[in-house]
Amino acid sequence: MNQQSLSYRDAGVDISAGDELVERIKPFAKKTLREGVLSGLGGFGALFEVPKRYREPVLVSGTDGVGTKLKLAFDLNRHDTVGIDLVAMSVNDVLVQGAEPLFFLDYFACGKLDVDTAASVIAGVAKGCELAGCALIGGETAEMPGMYPEGEYDLAGFAVGAVEKSKIITGQSIVPGDVVLGLPSSGAHSNGYSLVRRILARANPALDAIFDGSRTLAEAIMEPTRIYVKPMLALMAELEVKGMAHITGGGLTENIPRVLPETVKAVVEQSAWQRPKLFQWLQREGNVAESEMHRVFNCGIGMVVIVARENAARAIQLLQAAGEAPVEIGRIEPRNGDEAQTIVV
Repeated sequence: MNQQSLSYRDAGVDISAGDELVERIKPFAKKTLREGVLSGLGGFGALFEVPKRYREPVLVSGTDGVGTKLKLAFDLNRHDTVGIDLVAMSVNDVLVQGAEPLFFLDYFACGKLDVDTAASVIAGVAKGCELAGCALIGGETAEMPGMYPEGEYDLAGFAVGAVEKSKIITGQSIVPGDVVLGLPSSGAHSNGYSLVRRILARANPALDAIFDGSRTLAEAIMEPTRIYVKPMLALMAELEVKGMAHITGGGLTENIPRVLPETVKAVVEQSAWQRPKLFQWLQREGNVAESEMHRVFNCGIGMVVIVARENAARAIQLLQAAGEAPVEIGRIEPRNGDEAQTIVV
């Protein structure tokens, strides 16, 4: 008995859809082209030449995903901003060591490829790359039947940046008396969303109701992660930045210590900035303890910058000129024994 001839499409993989997606995203990637890109999309590997202005370039890499914020994207059918989140989580990490992000690659995996959804996601990736000044030079789209529920996908990506060896920011020059500046976040960024989703399930709010100004609660929750690259590169070109901390998973209390010498601590004054309405709502509806808020969420501060006291006023001025709204949120003090390296008072 002759059996029916099977194709890859019969197994659930549509090669033609994948080809269509590549063609759809090429214009988005083209907008991100910059010095150093030697090849376009479609090759087996992406080629990039480190700009010749670097004398002793050190490559700095970072990788991340978007986490369970994606579950809300599925529920709300909002796919246009999670790509920005994806880029932001890696380029902001690369940035804190003083590096200029050069290029980015993404990985999009699904059970069945929906070209419109995937194109929307990757258009967001390209937008994030534009905001960061880095090139989207490659990626992978994986259609894997049976691996993901219908309508769902996963995202991962990585960024590579470069910094002069002599200008790597290690935090080792931080001393008592230095000033801690905070740059506002755009929302919860891409951290703590398992708790956010648990709170939403408990509160069962109207997500399409006006929540903050003209934004709905859904818009406030899905607001993409802020990308700090261009303002911080402008600042670093003008004065010494002693340390930076991207406030991601672990919040203020676990991320700032990552850049501090063991002999000092950061004292952060929460009264220095107004906690955004979203975090007030999450804390109230989830009955979340204050210490847990600081350990899980950014609470309105997405990037911490440490400079010498004599440079603080100038740093604030430069960041404001670059479109940021920096706030002096604390100071560096001597650390006694094994006390916590970041204290929120």
